[in-house]
Amino acid sequence: MDFGGQQIVLDHSGAAWLPHGGDLLVADLHFEKGSAYAARGQGLLPPYDTADTLRRLERVCARVKPRRVICLGDTVHDLAGEARMAETDRQRLARLVGAQDWIWIAGNHDPEPPAALGGEAVREFKIDDLVLRHDADGNPDDGIPVGEIFGHYHPKAVVRVRGRRISGRCFATDGRRLILPAFGAYAGGLNVREPAIADLLSSRFQVHLIGKAGLFAFRHDQLIPDPKRAA
Repeated sequence: MDFGGQQIVLDHSGAAWLPHGGDLLVADLHFEKGSAYAARGQGLLPPYDTADTLRRLERVCARVKPRRVICLGDTVHDLAGEARMAETDRQRLARLVGAQDWIWIAGNHDPEPPAALGGEAVREFKIDDLVLRHDADGNPDDGIPVGEIFGHYHPKAVVRVRGRRISGRCFATDGRRLILPAFGAYAGGLNVREPAIADLLSSRFQVHLIGKAGLFAFRHDQLIPDPKRAA
């Protein structure tokens, strides 16, 4: 897709690939979310999410061979996440960071990104006319320029196809903004029809739903909200 003067490939992994400059973008890895829940006595999530997220990140890096990887914030689930990371996972991540240029953008979960692992920590990053952040800056009525890319909202889409309700992570864009799905194994998702996401985009936004066989594009009017829960 063309976005902000750049050709961007939306990858089935949940990453975005800018082939012209060799940049790979991923958002919301949320390393050590499982161990954070376990530390609070909420052991419903097995603490293996970091290894799984790393495995998928290693695979996409091996496939596209990026010149630079840019993480759009919330790399670790909390400020103590880096300390809880298993040594084997830390070494795997350090090898990845050392294999190409690496940018950590600060998020709300990690206002101080893990620069000790290498790479460069920043608040936001620019690639030509693109602005990369963790969260949106302003709202659609503020004259947002074309080319803002961020994560934070963990977008998911729900559609009905041949009578079946299908839900999954998605990219969401209105041509001015592009919201990346959460890459982390335990990151979860928020329906794009919810105001927290829909209000950031124009009324004619579309999504690219990540399915088992690839990406599938749907218009805003094809999306359905989550069922209302009883009070």
